[in-house]
Amino acid sequence: MDRSQGTDTGLLLAGRYRLGEVLGRGGMGKVWRAHDEVLHRTVAVKELTAGLYVAEADRIVLHARTQKEARAAARITHPGVVTVHDVIEYDNRPWIVMQYVDGPSLADAAKESGEIEPREAARIGLHVLSALRAAHGAGVLHRDVKPGNVLLAKDGQVLLTDFGIAAIEGDSTITRTGELVGSIDYLAPERVRGGDPGPASDLWSLGATLYTAVEGRSPFRRTSPISTMQAVVADEPPPPGRAGPLAPVITALLRKEPDERPSAAETERMLLDAMEGRAPVAAQAFVPTQSVPDEVLRSLGPDGPSGPGTTQLPHPATPAPAPAPAPAPAVRRSRSRWRTAVLVIAAAALVGGGAGLAAMKYSDRTEDTTGVDGTGTHAPVDPGKPDAKASPSAKPDVRVKDVPDGWKRVDDPEGFSLTVPEGWERRADGNQIDYTPDNGVHYIRISIDPAPDFDNPYMHMLSLETQLATRLPGYQRKTLHSNTYRDRPGSLWEFTWTETKDHPGPRHAIDQMYFGEQGGPEYALYMTGPADDWDTTRSQFDTMLRGWRAPGSSG
Repeated sequence: MDRSQGTDTGLLLAGRYRLGEVLGRGGMGKVWRAHDEVLHRTVAVKELTAGLYVAEADRIVLHARTQKEARAAARITHPGVVTVHDVIEYDNRPWIVMQYVDGPSLADAAKESGEIEPREAARIGLHVLSALRAAHGAGVLHRDVKPGNVLLAKDGQVLLTDFGIAAIEGDSTITRTGELVGSIDYLAPERVRGGDPGPASDLWSLGATLYTAVEGRSPFRRTSPISTMQAVVADEPPPPGRAGPLAPVITALLRKEPDERPSAAETERMLLDAMEGRAPVAAQAFVPTQSVPDEVLRSLGPDGPSGPGTTQLPHPATPAPAPAPAPAPAVRRSRSRWRTAVLVIAAAALVGGGAGLAAMKYSDRTEDTTGVDGTGTHAPVDPGKPDAKASPSAKPDVRVKDVPDGWKRVDDPEGFSLTVPEGWERRADGNQIDYTPDNGVHYIRISIDPAPDFDNPYMHMLSLETQLATRLPGYQRKTLHSNTYRDRPGSLWEFTWTETKDHPGPRHAIDQMYFGEQGGPEYALYMTGPADDWDTTRSQFDTMLRGWRAPGSSG
């Protein structure tokens, strides 16, 4: 049977997985679309074809790697990592049954379009980084991050796959002495030199992947494997000309020495800046310098320096490096699935057209960028920079003591306290806690997730928007950006849609999400009402934010 030509189509594996067409192939194997006839779902099945044509000793190593891939992926609970469902034996070799992703790889997408727009590449990078942080937290190094292993689902999800050569903390090494595995032009320099990889090695590969995404070509690929490895170790990549605000982030990640690269937390902040179209100032601290002859500088203009010698400039020539702002707090990864369950409930309610926005997150008026007096700061925030527009009263833990006229303070049974307009009453349903005066035409909704699933509220909101934008009739984003609330990392999302059932008509919503402390809990403070009285609703939202007290906080 010629398996290389895909003639196994229709084969039934383990009595349940019916093979369909081949989705992709490489030197080690190929991936099939298959139908799970027990659970009636589409899955992807990875076949290790390399094991058919090698000696017995090599086959044992290849099979061990396949088992290791499954174990590595199984240790990671994260929405951005392709789920492994099963490992089965057929034809005296293992096959991996995985989550099916309906969409191309980043490699295919870049090849088809020629390049990926920089802000979209930054968004993809954020999702890959989040998956890598989860893997590293579980003691797993991916070791083969590349465009072909980044999958872009049609619903906007980004998933990392193929942990086939992952290094698992506590496992013995499967590769043999002197063997180099992985895609050569995406291997970090320390790996090519034979050093031990670490989390920084995966971040280097992420930088090379982002370079390929925006430039449409690999930064280090040469005419042979040897020349490619030499380039990885010794050459600087050509300056990315199409990367826009993502360029300094890529340069920072591609530093040759691991300890000269940004941390995962610093990388996240830079990618957030790039995705929002801001120049990541912090990246300049990681841009290497080079000696530039003074005569070159003089040729640049009348203000060039005079005299002999050379002057150190960043490479490529950019303003001198600015001091790096303090790194954002590292956020611990949680395995809670609470938010996922709420999202499913919310999506069902939204499709039905009711007022059930469950634990969703939403944002700030585009014309109102001067901040909100009190404890909530809603203008877009450049991480690491103080908010110059925030009022003097927008300080950590400053709480508004006085309850405005026509409002009342409510001490909720769940432990938090907030101010609501007189006449608004509590209504709870499962994990949803609402305050409303008119049975849900207008309402405030409070959600608390003690163990959030995302590294930061901004990533959470992006994920929610991806799923809800196709479910809400007439959905339109007004704004969605990271911010700071109560001196903690937050995000604000404002949007509109047209309700069709419970309270039909145009609606407007806004949500402030933030982490109460490092790693959680995550609070979502949400408000919505009919679009025609949005000015009143927005003013009430700001007042509610000023009076919010998280569980355990003092007035």
